[in-house]
Amino acid sequence: MPGKTENTAVLVGAGDIADCRDLSGAEATADLLDKIPGTVMAVGDLAYPDGTAANFECYDKTWGRLKNRTRPAVGNHEFHSSGATYYFQYFGQAAGDPGKGYYSYELGTWHIVVLNSECVAAGGCDAASAQGQWLREDLAAHPAACTLAYFHKPLFSSGGTHGNDLLMKPLWDALYEANADVIVNGHDHDYERFAPQTPDGTADSSRGIREFVVGTGGKNLRPFGIVRANSQVHSLEAFGVLQLTLLQADTSGNSSRKQANRSQIPAPVLATRFRRLSPHARESLLSRPDSPRKQPRFLAFRLLSGCPSLGNDCQDAGKDCM
Repeated sequence: MPGKTENTAVLVGAGDIADCRDLSGAEATADLLDKIPGTVMAVGDLAYPDGTAANFECYDKTWGRLKNRTRPAVGNHEFHSSGATYYFQYFGQAAGDPGKGYYSYELGTWHIVVLNSECVAAGGCDAASAQGQWLREDLAAHPAACTLAYFHKPLFSSGGTHGNDLLMKPLWDALYEANADVIVNGHDHDYERFAPQTPDGTADSSRGIREFVVGTGGKNLRPFGIVRANSQVHSLEAFGVLQLTLLQADTSGNSSRKQANRSQIPAPVLATRFRRLSPHARESLLSRPDSPRKQPRFLAFRLLSGCPSLGNDCQDAGKDCM
């Protein structure tokens, strides 16, 4: 049995979740989350189509049972209702100040930042905006060895519906300057993993930020457009959640993850009602063994990350992949 790792935390979730017109995808990803302990990140566009009180009743039927361990980010569909009123009413203090929609918290030894990518509603995303100034002040006040941010709209995306959103670049600039490690987004209804890169999209294996797009929470999946530079994995195979195992940072320059013997690394945690079809892959394909072939399949993604060696230390099909 692998030894217990001190100060290890799990952050798990996705965006683009519950549509009242078809809850089958959201129900399936909620079933996955039932079997994965940790803090749930709901990465925007949680209650389709308009973030109304009735729409959040549909969210509540699925991911709502995980509400007491959820830290949400607001998406554009929540703002279809004025001021994202029902989003803030539903989550209460867990969603931060209703006048802002951005906040931060600690998870294990990691600093977690949740941002509002609806720039107009937030009063701006640029460096001079209230959110931009808050972000820099928050990062300066929390000089953690490892920092992760999540917000709905991605700066980089190969999704055919939305793609890159350059309004997010000032937020990336601030995070990159503070040596942040990971950004998680939704918005495009697909799964995509990027190599570490700068806010300008230049590959940077030494201190770049790794971005995940995880718009796979249960709403319909949509096709890719032009595959962007530095995209390493892009998939439309299934709905799913991203599971991040955040290990304790070792500020001496090595991480507890890197020091661990590979034979001691825990296998991906899978819901017991699912079976793993790809026993070695990091992005493990899961499906209900008793479901018809035309039914959606569901993914569980797992990232083992211990800073500051996040940029080049992981296991994927038995080899280094970052």
